[in-house]
Amino acid sequence: MIDIKIDSQDVVEKLKRVEKALTHRESLMRAIAGIMADAVEENFAREGRPAWQGLKPGSWLSRAGALTKTGQVSAARLEKKVRGGKILQRSGRLAGSMTEFSDNDNAGVGTNVKYAAIQNFGGKTKPHEIRPRNKKALAWAGGGHPVGKVNHPGSNIPAREFLVLDDSDKQRIETTVEDYLREAVGE
Repeated sequence: MIDIKIDSQDVVEKLKRVEKALTHRESLMRAIAGIMADAVEENFAREGRPAWQGLKPGSWLSRAGALTKTGQVSAARLEKKVRGGKILQRSGRLAGSMTEFSDNDNAGVGTNVKYAAIQNFGGKTKPHEIRPRNKKALAWAGGGHPVGKVNHPGSNIPAREFLVLDDSDKQRIETTVEDYLREAVGE
């Protein structure tokens, strides 16, 4: 009779390392959350991947703020407040509010800014009344004359997805997982 003895100690050790790596995944999830946060930052920098729908002219004008006495936006104010401005980055609050999170089982990026969902998914705002905050009346380009309040019918906000991963981000996550497992095996 012939006996074949296989020394499986090396395989058993590798399996133990893989088991430990798969049981304690915090570092992997932290790395994935970092990739997701980078993707969201890139979405804001590029104004979408694919590109977001542009703002309407009235939205750009509202960014300019105060009007001249003739009801126009001054060229200097338009240049300062609007030129070079980016979509979804009027103040930078939304982009700056992104927070990455992870634990043993989850990785993600999110925000607690109230208007984030309608900006990401799109939708229609409710009709509402607009009143002046710092002045006695409202005025806007083409508005005719100052008024004390305006009944706004609501706005259709197009989806401008910033909480989204593109194919290259997904590939980075896959590569990170593969590298994590290779390291666990000891390759």
